[in-house]
Amino acid sequence: ATATPSPMPTVVGTRSPRATASPTPLVELPGPGRPYDAAAVLDAMVNSRRPDGVPDQLERPVIAGAVADRLWTADGRHWSTIAVGGSCGPEVCSLEVAGSPEGGVGEDLYVFAIRPEGPEVNVLTTTLGGLSPELVIALDEAARSTWAGDLGGMVLTSARWSPPPDDAVFALSYRSGGEEGSPGVDLLLDGRRGTVTVP
Repeated sequence: ATATPSPMPTVVGTRSPRATASPTPLVELPGPGRPYDAAAVLDAMVNSRRPDGVPDQLERPVIAGAVADRLWTADGRHWSTIAVGGSCGPEVCSLEVAGSPEGGVGEDLYVFAIRPEGPEVNVLTTTLGGLSPELVIALDEAARSTWAGDLGGMVLTSARWSPPPDDAVFALSYRSGGEEGSPGVDLLLDGRRGTVTVP
C-alpha cells in the first residue's frame, strides 16, 4: 500500500514581477535516475498488495526489465513505498507502478501499455509528483521571482516533474483558494533554461 502524501509545502509572497527568463538555472536540480532493476520490479509484481494483483503473463523477467528501464525517480533513489497492479485485455495489458519518496511530497505514477507476446512495453501516461519538500519550496520561490504575472495571493497546490529528456521541466499549479478547483494559474518552469511560461 502507498503512504499518504504529505501536504504540499507553500511559500506565499508578493515579490515584484520580473522577466520570465533567467540567464542561470532557476533551481538546483536533484539529478534523476533509474534505481530499479528487473529483479526488484518482478518482486514488486509477484508480491503486489493490490486486490487483483498483477496478471501472470506480466510476471516475466523480460517485461520487468523493460519496465525498470522506464522507471525514473526525481533524485535517482528508490521510493520508500511502491505499489504495482495490472489487468489484461485480449491483446494489451495495463500495468500501474506507483511510488512515494522517503520524506517526500506527492507520488509518482507510471501507467504502461504492454503486449506480453512481444513483449512490447510502452509508457502510456505519467503523473510524477514525488519531489522533496525542499525542491518544491525552491520551485515555488523561483516561479514567484521569475514569472511576470501576479502569484501573490495564490497557493502552490501541486508540482509535477518530467522524466528525461525533459527532467528540468516542472508543471506548477497555483490556486487562489488552495484547492484544485479554484481559479488559478498553471505554469511550466524550466529549471535548466531559466524560464517560466504558461503552457
